[in-house]
Amino acid sequence: MYYPFLLYSKKLNHRPVFPELEGDPFIADLSTNSPLLQGMDVRDQEKLQWILDEKMGSKYCWGVSPYLERRDTLLGDCPQMVAEKRFIHLGLDVIVKLGTSLHVPLNATVAESGYESGEGNYGGYVLLKHENPAFESFYSFYGHLCKDRLPTAGKTFPAGAAFAEIGDFHENGNWFHHTHIQVITQKGLAMGYASKGYCSKEDLVEMNDLCPSPLPIFKLNPRIE
Repeated sequence: MYYPFLLYSKKLNHRPVFPELEGDPFIADLSTNSPLLQGMDVRDQEKLQWILDEKMGSKYCWGVSPYLERRDTLLGDCPQMVAEKRFIHLGLDVIVKLGTSLHVPLNATVAESGYESGEGNYGGYVLLKHENPAFESFYSFYGHLCKDRLPTAGKTFPAGAAFAEIGDFHENGNWFHHTHIQVITQKGLAMGYASKGYCSKEDLVEMNDLCPSPLPIFKLNPRIE
């Protein structure tokens, strides 16, 4: 069995990345023609954070920005993205408060943990490996984290354990407060997608085999009516 179908198994302990989230999410449109980005310096992420806070207000305690969203405007000042025409988002951005803890969705080993310095990069990041005799191994990646709260490579975690925290501007690549969640297959890892959060339109046809949708692994606690 392989991702995402393995998540249908009742034998699997699948836990929320953010167990405290409640209510509906704010949908943050960061696409090419998004009204949120009109007339602003896209590298002024503190301003974007202020805009998101204003939009979310007291109605929303969290937000999301979609997988496969095209982000030419947001990435317009990132030379490598522009040169390679990599504007299509391969993760799910989950917008939560600074310092919020992330929890392991499935039993995992830390395959890689580190800090990617520089404007527009990941800052603190963690790559988890999920393996089980019942399914084909795969990875989940989390970027824009607090660099002082990163686990060491090789450490194992049971599903549901806290392993990292959301980072601030100075340590998360200078981005609004969120984490980029990306699922990566063995083939995707071999092709370098642990360090690529975006793809080109030409590469999109391969993404289901390399970086499939992270939505199935991102789970919420069931609502109690």
